[in-house]
Amino acid sequence: MDELNLVVLGRNLQQLRLAKGISLSQLASDAGIAKSNLSRLENGSGNPTLDTIWRLAMQLDTSFGSLVDSVNTPIEDNGMQVQLIERGTDDPQVDAYWMSCAPHTNKISKAHSLGTVETISVISGEIETGEENNIKHLAAGDFHRFPADKSHVYRTTTAGATLLVTIIYANKESAHERK
Repeated sequence: MDELNLVVLGRNLQQLRLAKGISLSQLASDAGIAKSNLSRLENGSGNPTLDTIWRLAMQLDTSFGSLVDSVNTPIEDNGMQVQLIERGTDDPQVDAYWMSCAPHTNKISKAHSLGTVETISVISGEIETGEENNIKHLAAGDFHRFPADKSHVYRTTTAGATLLVTIIYANKESAHERK
């Protein structure tokens, strides 16, 4: 991620953290990252992974999209590129992302917040994706919807894949009832 977009990510992260009244130390501890790394991120430097951004979003009880909102280049991480297309404002919140997976990608994504659902639509190439115990092989034109509040997989072979990823977060009213 370039310097300008790191500054945007850092600003979004700091604003959300302060709005929630969470200290830098507490968020770093809860997200399982070093305080110095979180400080660098908030100051617009560092090189955050997709997993790190997801962990921070979960600890802030917010969407991934709220952290990467206004980041106008793809976030790159181990053969994957992800870019927010649109961040929904309704309840439930629905975010749409463009994603590219290089050949031989094997990514296991940790569980997202309770009630989160993903739909993967393949634009080009082939991918195996879904919950670890329910992986589907998809080609161009195929789609698969699965609970993303469990560990899930993105795996390509010799061909990469370009995807449209839709993430539906739990309805806020339902989420409050579960707490």
